[in-house]
Amino acid sequence: MDLIDTLVIGAGQSGLAAAHALRERGIEPVVLEAGDAPTGAWPAYYESLTLFSPARYSALPGMAFPGDPDRHPHRDEVVAYLTAYAGRLDADVRTGHRVRSVEHRDGVFTAELADGRTLHARAVVAATGGFTNPYRPALPGLDSFAGTVLHAAEYRRPEPFAGRRVVVVGGGNSAVQIAAELAEHARVTIATRRGLRFAPQRPFGRDLHFWYTVTGLDIAPVGRFLAHPPTVPVLDTGRYRAAIAAGRPDHRPMFAALEADRVHWRDGGSERVDAVILATGYRPALDYLTGLDVLGTAGRPRHRGGLATGLPGLAFVGLEWQRSLSSASIRGVGRDADRIARHLASLVSHAPNGTG
Repeated sequence: MDLIDTLVIGAGQSGLAAAHALRERGIEPVVLEAGDAPTGAWPAYYESLTLFSPARYSALPGMAFPGDPDRHPHRDEVVAYLTAYAGRLDADVRTGHRVRSVEHRDGVFTAELADGRTLHARAVVAATGGFTNPYRPALPGLDSFAGTVLHAAEYRRPEPFAGRRVVVVGGGNSAVQIAAELAEHARVTIATRRGLRFAPQRPFGRDLHFWYTVTGLDIAPVGRFLAHPPTVPVLDTGRYRAAIAAGRPDHRPMFAALEADRVHWRDGGSERVDAVILATGYRPALDYLTGLDVLGTAGRPRHRGGLATGLPGLAFVGLEWQRSLSSASIRGVGRDADRIARHLASLVSHAPNGTG
């Protein structure tokens, strides 16, 4: 059989970082991307999305983000950057190749594609990231709600909601950003199980990511001590808190239930609602690894610093808190990719050759 040294699944920021790190160590990976471009999930995000980190802290290894380093790049700029990075990388990236399953036998991984073809590899990097599998919580009455229900992954722009009553579920950065944008066009409430937590975008006159970097917090390897990814505060220049204080959007504790076209609040109030937007995060998109017995609770992989526990040759890049605060971000995937590439390069170099 033809044996690939390392198969990278996913060609977004995580997969591209993995490919770069592997090539730096003399390994020519094959990178499989289900979509039609090496840009991950970025083209599908809402149109107004900007990075929470400035451009100077938003680059992959070997290529700075172009333009003003202190600006917060727009979604489309990130797409253009990843496209340029993939072209400059000059790796074997195969778009339109969706992986259905991965099996492991006698030291060889076999990936079955959606079209039935198979590829064989000594090692696999699962780099499909943590932002392509929307999490939809089981909220009372949600399945029978008569209005519109969207996950934040499906939200694009505010204009279709003009004049409507909207509830945004979630308390993270995307929830607040979407709710604030919608509030310019609609009546919007943010509903959360806990209170909203904010962190200043520019403490002491410098962007928060500067402080993450100089203090080492960005790279502190604390991920292995976390049973579940912790919630992070909403980064704010003061604009979001001011908008919420003014009631545009307002903020309420999570509703008790949805019924028909109404929302029932925990204080006993009830009102008609046109739409519910679930800004409730994502789960790892790793269903293709189900047959390897490496997935635990909620589909999260069992690993240590990105290396699968109990299965040498399988690694991950792009998981939330894989090793550190920045592990799932464009600024952090390169560090994690370099670590797993060092390990896989050693493993692959000592593996027996495949036979044709």
